[in-house]
Amino acid sequence: MNKIKLLCQYQDPDCTKQQAFCCQEEANDSGFCYWHDQAIDKSGIDIKQRLEDYAQAGGMLRGIILTRANLQGVDLVNHNKKFGYDFSYADLYHTNLKSAHMFNINLQNASLMKADLRDSNLNCANLEGTNMLGVKWTGSKFENVNIGNKIKQEYDAKAALLAKDEQANVDYLEQAEEIYRDLRKHAEHEGIFTLSGYFIQKELTMRRLQLPRYCMKRTISKVVDIFCGYGEAPLRIIGLSIAIIFICAIIYTFTGLSYNGNIQSASSNLSTQENFSFFLSSLYYSVVTFTTLGYGDFTPVGVSRAIAAIEAFTGSFTIALFVVVFVKKMTR
Repeated sequence: MNKIKLLCQYQDPDCTKQQAFCCQEEANDSGFCYWHDQAIDKSGIDIKQRLEDYAQAGGMLRGIILTRANLQGVDLVNHNKKFGYDFSYADLYHTNLKSAHMFNINLQNASLMKADLRDSNLNCANLEGTNMLGVKWTGSKFENVNIGNKIKQEYDAKAALLAKDEQANVDYLEQAEEIYRDLRKHAEHEGIFTLSGYFIQKELTMRRLQLPRYCMKRTISKVVDIFCGYGEAPLRIIGLSIAIIFICAIIYTFTGLSYNGNIQSASSNLSTQENFSFFLSSLYYSVVTFTTLGYGDFTPVGVSRAIAAIEAFTGSFTIALFVVVFVKKMTR
């Protein structure tokens, strides 16, 4: 009597009615195939060749478990194909991937925790939602890598915060900070300075979120982020400067300015054209005050004096900050 072949019971998290990711490999006694069975030790010397053959044969790579496998030098490039191999949800915990070829590979929602990726090629890889805690990046290439807007630990931290688990929230934020710090150091070493600038912003943001919500240190850190993105976003300073100039101009329009001994301000008794003309004069005065030029043709009166003093101080500080941030970015 022929034995009925039972297929692997792997259930993909992204499986829907419209699209099913099913493994067609024969199941073991556990109900899973060799590749999806976490109880099977895959640290043998033949695992590298077996994986390459399995991938080339079109085997189901999503969700496979390769914990502690020695895959040094493995070739996981889907040659002559538009898309790379799909290793979504794969478990590569502590896997040796040193000098591995993984160009254009999809590791979305996979685990690379403590994996050894030294000298590997990850160019154009998809690492969105991937657990990258403790990864060894030295010498690896990851130009045009997609890590998404947030990493896995950031989503976990938000979920913990919604569940009012403050300790778990802080733990995940610490992990996220460590991951971004490792990525930033590696990007700097590889000379990918635009990417390293992004990583340092994220690293410092994770550090800020670990602080008590209403403490002064967290507030100051947030202000620095808004002003200049922790020194990595000079365009923010320009945008903020323009906003300050326009806000102050509006205030001067209603609080009044003195011109040739006459105090002028917006009034319902004036026509729309006259009020708009005075607003343009206030905008001119605001620019002169922000840049600390001080021509003296217009002078503040009443409340305008306090606003002008604050704007002049803010302007001198902001201009100096822009120079520092811009020079820092351009000299990398």
